[in-house]
Amino acid sequence: MTTTQDDARPQPAPAVAGVRTLVVDARREVAEDTVELTLRRPDGARLPDWAPGAHLDLVLPDGRSRQYSLCGDRWDAHTYRIAVRREAQGRGGSVYLHDEAQIGDRLEFAGPRNNFRMTPAPRVLLIAGGIGITPMLPMLHQAIALELDWRLAYLGRSRASLPYLDELEALGDRVTVHAKDVDGRADLDSFRPDDPAVQVYACGPERMLDAVEAWAPALGHAPRMERFAARADDRPRTPFEVVAARSGVATPVGADETIVAALRRVGVDVITSCAQGVCGTCETNVLEGTPDHRDSVLDERSRDEGACLLPCVSRCLDRRLVLDL
Repeated sequence: MTTTQDDARPQPAPAVAGVRTLVVDARREVAEDTVELTLRRPDGARLPDWAPGAHLDLVLPDGRSRQYSLCGDRWDAHTYRIAVRREAQGRGGSVYLHDEAQIGDRLEFAGPRNNFRMTPAPRVLLIAGGIGITPMLPMLHQAIALELDWRLAYLGRSRASLPYLDELEALGDRVTVHAKDVDGRADLDSFRPDDPAVQVYACGPERMLDAVEAWAPALGHAPRMERFAARADDRPRTPFEVVAARSGVATPVGADETIVAALRRVGVDVITSCAQGVCGTCETNVLEGTPDHRDSVLDERSRDEGACLLPCVSRCLDRRLVLDL
């Protein structure tokens, strides 16, 4: 998630590993229905380092976990910054952070984790849709620091809904802003680079990401992207057996349950966070069997290797799957 925002599907409160505490140090409105929170440790000590594309797992008072991209200065060792869009019909995380979280409040967290890393490339195109700008901000500053040839396409439903708009427009003509209320519907293909040396990064709504993903054949490589929520998946779900090798437990996985649910049913816990295949928390090594990948985290190389999978959503193409659990 990461900058994964709320979606409409209820999920059980997952277990989160390595939980620690942050304090809300500051908050401000950065766009219509978007609040920025600055977080620090209660004792003011140094926070874990992170790189562009990283996210935090914030654990709400009721135990639910939500993922938010870090969008501040990665060289500031004492504060983290996130920006959250209020989703009234979501799963409650954004509403809590908007309506209840106040300066001085404590929030548990795990991470940072990074499934959206930048890779070496001389030219970079960043495409952000609305709140999808959050992981792009550190990427943009990294590109500037490394003196890369970069461009940013920033899209949204209205200018008022776009966080950090003034800051980004001040960077000049390398930034293209397209607000639907002013400019109409965007032609995403108009942003597609002709140069295969350009590495594309995208974060935003599903329709935008699907359009950018379709550029892969023309680019000669897959754009790197981060999704807010799992993609719809209507592929058949057939039963199979899962074996937790270290625990010595085997159990069937029904067509209507996940690997995680099946293992928990027989006493084998799996640490999860988003439970939607977008954060990477539950990534597990595969010892035997062919994974049926249904996540939005692993790249094509990892999928082809089949050495790991995300058991919160993925399944098995064989009758038996052995995991390193």
